[in-house]
Amino acid sequence: MFSTHNPFIPKKLTFRQMENDYDIIIIGGGLAGLTAALQLSISDYNVLLIEKNTYPHHKVCGEYVSNEVLSYLNTLGIDPLAAGAKQIDTLQISNASGKQLQVKLPLGGFGISRYKLDYLMFQQLENKMPVIQDNVTSVDFVEDGFTVKTQSKKKYHAKYVIGAFGKRSNLDKALNRNFFSNKTQWMAVKAHYKAPFPDDLVALHHFPGGYCGLSRVETGFVNLCYLTKVKAFSPFKSISEFENQVLCQNPHLKAFLSQAEAVFEKPLTISQISFERKKTIENHIFMVGDSASLIHPLCGNGMAMAITAAKLLAETLIELQGKPRAAIENSYRQKWNAMFTGRLRFGSLLQTVMMTPTLLNLGLHLAKMNTDLIPRLISKTHGKPL
Repeated sequence: MFSTHNPFIPKKLTFRQMENDYDIIIIGGGLAGLTAALQLSISDYNVLLIEKNTYPHHKVCGEYVSNEVLSYLNTLGIDPLAAGAKQIDTLQISNASGKQLQVKLPLGGFGISRYKLDYLMFQQLENKMPVIQDNVTSVDFVEDGFTVKTQSKKKYHAKYVIGAFGKRSNLDKALNRNFFSNKTQWMAVKAHYKAPFPDDLVALHHFPGGYCGLSRVETGFVNLCYLTKVKAFSPFKSISEFENQVLCQNPHLKAFLSQAEAVFEKPLTISQISFERKKTIENHIFMVGDSASLIHPLCGNGMAMAITAAKLLAETLIELQGKPRAAIENSYRQKWNAMFTGRLRFGSLLQTVMMTPTLLNLGLHLAKMNTDLIPRLISKTHGKPL
């Protein structure tokens, strides 16, 4: 998975000999899990984070983060810009034939790889609470507490559990979550490239059956990440064939790929991506990030939403420490809905427009006539600075 171009060497997580009873166990050490852990580290809670992978590692992700979370990350001791993140203030959108529009982003953001950002957060956390590398196999709620079992046959107990295990996990199946049994039509592909590309630009290029994002990250490489329907991909024998035959129908993507040098040995892929509404609390487990809900990637706000939701939950737990479980659950549910329900609904509507060629063409035409249209639409899926 890792190329020799990668600037980091994976580091084994630190195992600490601790009692197996905790106030809070966080399952998953991605952006949401790490944010919750860092925020909770200022509290009196005794917290354990369990992550199945080593740091650092790559993930399928657009790797553009809205500036709405930048100041908050700074308060956690994370400075993406000091780590080389690229400041981005311009958006380029094109339809499948290459007709394009370029606008200034109302708030802007920064480009940084998950490889780097997750690792920065882990380094900030590792001396503040125990972090264990293991794979959680079951979470059982009995008598107002949880028992968490792992692949290594360990058992941990906690008053509260936070689920930050991503878009789709075997734990979702174990919890009988409704979305898990439903087949989905979406898959995603991500890779890094050496290629000419403006530092301050994030591009969103459409192609038949999907759309592709491009932005530069802290290494100087360009992250290419696209979402497509499985039925659009299935006639092709390989990713490279699909990209040559389908992505390259968009002249902007054809120009990029014709002069790009792959950094990864092979692209990363995920399938069965579900945009169905999920419960924010499942069997008394607090869900954050993609475990709670996934906004359509074209909105460019998934990473910021994961960070924001984790902050929201951690602050609720700290504020209501000692209160009945039901009061904490109701408070988090209400705050989450107020913060994100409107964004998710609008993101779903926007996806429908963007994936319908006639509507997309009309939207680009209207946006050229009214330069404020795209910034206003973006604001519907983004929040104010934290």
